Amino acid sequence: MNDSHNLITGTLVFTVFTAVLGSFQFGYDIGVINAPQQIIITHYRHVLDVPLADRKALNSDAIDSTEEMPRTPYPMYSMPTPPPEEEFVEDSGLITMLWSLSVSSFAIGGMIASFFGGWLGDRLGRIKAMLLANILSLAGALLMGFSKLGPSHILIISGRAVSGLYCGLISGLVPMYIGEIAPTTLRGAIGALHQLAIVTGILISQIVGLDFILGNRELWHILLGLSAVPAILQSVLLFFCPESPRYLYIKLDEENKAKKSLKRLRGGVDVTKDIAEMRKEREEASSEQKVSIIQLFTNSSYRQPIFVALMLHMAQQFSGINGIFYYSTSIFQTAGLSQPVYATIGVGAINTVFTALSVFLVEKAGRRSLFLIGMSGMFVCAIFMSVGLVLLNKFAWMSYVSMVAIFLFVSFFEIGPGPIPWFMVAEFFSQGPRPAALAIAAFSNWTCNFIVALCFPYIADLCGPYVFFLFAGVVLAFTLFTYFKVPETKGKSFEEIAAEFRKRGGAARPPKAATEMKFLGAAETA
Repeated sequence: MNDSHNLITGTLVFTVFTAVLGSFQFGYDIGVINAPQQIIITHYRHVLDVPLADRKALNSDAIDSTEEMPRTPYPMYSMPTPPPEEEFVEDSGLITMLWSLSVSSFAIGGMIASFFGGWLGDRLGRIKAMLLANILSLAGALLMGFSKLGPSHILIISGRAVSGLYCGLISGLVPMYIGEIAPTTLRGAIGALHQLAIVTGILISQIVGLDFILGNRELWHILLGLSAVPAILQSVLLFFCPESPRYLYIKLDEENKAKKSLKRLRGGVDVTKDIAEMRKEREEASSEQKVSIIQLFTNSSYRQPIFVALMLHMAQQFSGINGIFYYSTSIFQTAGLSQPVYATIGVGAINTVFTALSVFLVEKAGRRSLFLIGMSGMFVCAIFMSVGLVLLNKFAWMSYVSMVAIFLFVSFFEIGPGPIPWFMVAEFFSQGPRPAALAIAAFSNWTCNFIVALCFPYIADLCGPYVFFLFAGVVLAFTLFTYFKVPETKGKSFEEIAAEFRKRGGAARPPKAATEMKFLGAAETA
């Protein structure tokens, strides 16, 4: 262990901190839309109702009641009310749709950009790619920061989409960069810092989103545009960061520059071993052809690992966690809290603490066991959450059951399903197929994120308090899948992991990778 302590140098700490500022912005953008939900919805109503004379009464009424956190846009689990006017129903439907788009357009941007993070990093180098990505971050922040001055719904939806493009790039670039500069013994722990920075961003966005800070009628647009601050800070600090030695040596064949970069990162330690490791990796990379996304699904030796990788990312998103992140304020309001926003901040704080815990656990406990513990805990919590919401009208104390279940649900998520899928996918594949595998995994993650963000308010309306029973079923299915299909990757070589996959898939023969490569052009697309 002393060995790994010696490898933690000032330059490494500074560089990792600078890189994960991107992940911090990612988290900030996820969480920032949550606290001012009611105020933004009221503002949308105000903007859209202005030209309609017969709605003036409703309009002023909505504006006057902003301070008291008016009704939720989709009263989740509320009792049936007398049918309102048809016009108002249509109007509410429009507002719900615009609000869903404000939340989910972020994920559309992420889906599109997630394919290009690795490609951009290879094309420009990791540092320049992150600098370029920051232009998108600033553009998105400016659109949202000025949204109060124009057609706010259009500016917010487009600003969220541009910020999503930034976060899609970052979700590939940051884990790649910090994974490449990390010493081998610290790779798992440093890899988990990406997730830690994301949840810290979520927590900070919730704190500054408090009514008496920025989450009020006067300042909500500044709250949305505030992600420009870490973007500017990161852009300045990146000029002082060394380029990834692996990129310099393996991609550009610049051995001297790679040595110089490694010496900066490792301090006075001899880097011969690192260079030898990279030379071996480079030889493997040049002998191993680059694998396309189609080949991942057509080549039998990649098919099972990519299927498992996609299922891990789907498990992460469809577990219901984003339903809680995006809509926690209205969930707590339903549970009968007068100040739901403080409970949301509590969720953010617990989130951060348990992610920090997972940074320490991931190298000690196995990846698979942590994932299974997390999923099993989430299954139990989702059931308690639903029971609490169903029985809320009979027993007032059930609101506490729901809240404790939400806190524990988030804790279990961050112990396993939160950070693990990102670096487990990288461990499933060797140098050749890894870029394509990471791109398709990130795309599936963002696609599921988008589906949850867009559909959650409608599903919640439809299912009422039973919504988390639905998620419990999904979590149970993914837990069983993990138990039977996912191998342990901790401390194993790619060959050992491939052998595990064959064992679990029931295939006895070793993969004839070289032979298969020749025939990939003619492989059937199954």
